[in-house]
Amino acid sequence: MQLVSTISLWLIPILIGFILVHGTWKKVPTYETFVEGGKEGIKIAISIIPFLVGMLVSIAIFRASGALQFFVDLIKPFLEFIGVPAEIVPLAIIRPISGTAALGMTSDLIATYGPDSFIGRLASVLQGSTDTTFYVLTVYFGAVGIKKMGDALKIGLLADAVGIIASIIVVTLFFGTI
Repeated sequence: MQLVSTISLWLIPILIGFILVHGTWKKVPTYETFVEGGKEGIKIAISIIPFLVGMLVSIAIFRASGALQFFVDLIKPFLEFIGVPAEIVPLAIIRPISGTAALGMTSDLIATYGPDSFIGRLASVLQGSTDTTFYVLTVYFGAVGIKKMGDALKIGLLADAVGIIASIIVVTLFFGTI
């Protein structure tokens, strides 16, 4: 354990040092290249802001309008029939949209039901098994100007669905049902 701690402490400084030495050896102006990269990073961050604000406002409207709760109430009988807690559905819906909102929901579920509860474990595994598909498409694809993202959306949502289903199966197999 001490070895892993020592390696993790020194890995990044060693990696940065290696990059600087290698760049200098290859006669690359490392400092100037670093500064140019920083300038590009700021430009990208500024270009992402409108996409990010639009997405966050959309999430807030979706939750505040009651549409999310309406959908959960609509499918609750089916979920109860197959043994999936309805409390997890908002997380499964929001996770592909926003990682921050999903993390907040996961924290709420864990605070409400406990970290060792079926819902707490399922929320944790679901959080780690899915990705922020719409966030990636909206922010990153939008920032670099990719307009045709239909195939990426389909594959991303399919991967999220598989992650949600796998989370339910794995947590049920390892920890039992509610």
